[in-house]
Amino acid sequence: MAMNTTSSGFGGRVCLVMVVIISIQGTVVQLGGVVAADAGDHDHLLLQKQQQLKDNNIVYSLYVLGDSTLDVGNNNYLNGKDVFRANRPYYGVDYYPSFFVPTGRFSNGFNVADYISKKLGKGNSPPAYLSLVGSLSNYTLVSTALIVGVNFASGGAGILDSTNVGQCIPLSTQMRYMESTRAAMAARVGNRRVTDLFARSFFLLGVGNNDMFGYVTNPTPPDVAAFYAALIGNYSDAITGLYRMGARKFGVINVGLVGCVPLMRLHSPTPGDCNDGLNRLAAGFNEALAALLAGLADRLPGFAYSVADSYGFAEDAFADPAASGYTSVDTACCGRGRLGAEGECEPGCTLCTNRNQVAFFDRVHPSQRGCKLSADAYYDGPAQYTKPINFEQLASARSSALPRATA
Repeated sequence: MAMNTTSSGFGGRVCLVMVVIISIQGTVVQLGGVVAADAGDHDHLLLQKQQQLKDNNIVYSLYVLGDSTLDVGNNNYLNGKDVFRANRPYYGVDYYPSFFVPTGRFSNGFNVADYISKKLGKGNSPPAYLSLVGSLSNYTLVSTALIVGVNFASGGAGILDSTNVGQCIPLSTQMRYMESTRAAMAARVGNRRVTDLFARSFFLLGVGNNDMFGYVTNPTPPDVAAFYAALIGNYSDAITGLYRMGARKFGVINVGLVGCVPLMRLHSPTPGDCNDGLNRLAAGFNEALAALLAGLADRLPGFAYSVADSYGFAEDAFADPAASGYTSVDTACCGRGRLGAEGECEPGCTLCTNRNQVAFFDRVHPSQRGCKLSADAYYDGPAQYTKPINFEQLASARSSALPRATA
């Protein structure tokens, strides 16, 4: 959930040895060897591990698409001075085990993608897509995608291509990256195996926050109904596109309580209070998103989903901060000025010491603790925060209509 704050005040033969270390259900698997000679052996090990997972009804891989709440470093690889990045102090100040080393996460430590991945037994989030592409015909990308998964999320991304143009990887481009990754996977192990893998993998999506910010900072915003229609149309295209690739398990995080982030409080009609108009805009979109997913489940065989209520969870936490261990729910830990929201999180700014007691790390993004509490709620927490099932139930569900594919 990054946002633009600068213009509107918101503000010979070479044999390469490769070793891939993969964590699955707490077990470390090492796939090593000389790529030029032993690629087939690697593929055999990859497929063998997939069969073990299948026999135990364990989620194969995790694929992540979304915005800065899920980004684990894709934006670090983008060019341009206006790209949203978290590659500077004090981001990563609490990231274990490399404390004080920014990782590209918009957090003082881990984010929601990390904690959901941990809940699925896979350690931290899968690596950022752009950290994997490149040499050896994307050998590293494909090997990682087959066993661990890939994170395509990008800080600042929106459902609409017009959101934060040139500053991030929009959802439509993330989908193109997903399509090309799947094609490379199929070229390696065959379409049938990839289809089976996707059907038993977890697809985590969280996007839309930046579209809300963009709407309220647009001097000539469109009609709200037209805005929702465009968002839902694009979101539907993405989800059905993933479904056609073989995806069946969708964990979807709705838009959060965006009117209550410190930056929006700072510019609220009543400074310091939540921006209720922005929250109503987000709530209306969330209703439309829930209806979209229910409709897709009715007409797409084998489609299973869980909607995580980021909005409702934050609303409850902010209403009773002490119950979540918070001493602050309105001020950025890392920032400047009023509510810590008058400046970016960067070297020389104010950095709080009670980071496990604050809801927000910077003026837009949740703290590591906030991310963990959210992931706990989505995975196996109180029933009111996920519909129609929680993430744990979704991960363990067996599809009644798995996709069929030709070899």
